[in-house]
Amino acid sequence: MDLKLELIVLPVSDVDRAKAFYEAAGFRLDLDKAVSENWRAVHLTPPGSECSIIFGEGITSAAPGSVQGLYLVVSDIEEARAELVGRGVEVSEIFHDAGGLFYHGHGGGEVTHRIEGQGPTAGPHPDRADYGSYATFGDPDGNGWVLQEVKKRAPGR
Repeated sequence: MDLKLELIVLPVSDVDRAKAFYEAAGFRLDLDKAVSENWRAVHLTPPGSECSIIFGEGITSAAPGSVQGLYLVVSDIEEARAELVGRGVEVSEIFHDAGGLFYHGHGGGEVTHRIEGQGPTAGPHPDRADYGSYATFGDPDGNGWVLQEVKKRAPGR
């Protein structure tokens, strides 16, 4: 049985501001539908992704900005970062984890490390190892995104 992640609900405080941010970042607008003053859904998809995001009025009771660790896998971290910056998105500098482990810092797009001896080191992974280079950004509410460079996926992916 396949179980495919298709949609992630994002809590936002201002639907129009969030919509403008994600459209500026290059996400495709799939739906913007209001059925009443208390219910509106905005559905967008990142370029090349099979998983989308949705936010709006009456969609979730979660606190705006509370979703963290949303990974956007890219084949070229430098190119992806430059494109987002060119679109007006504030993106961190590219970094890799000094300990070579999975990036584990998520906090409104900010880099936070919780394991002693681990931490961000400036620049892409020295060997440009798959799953080893990162950059982060947050939406206007602080929902946190991570760009991760993967040129060749692990087997079975």
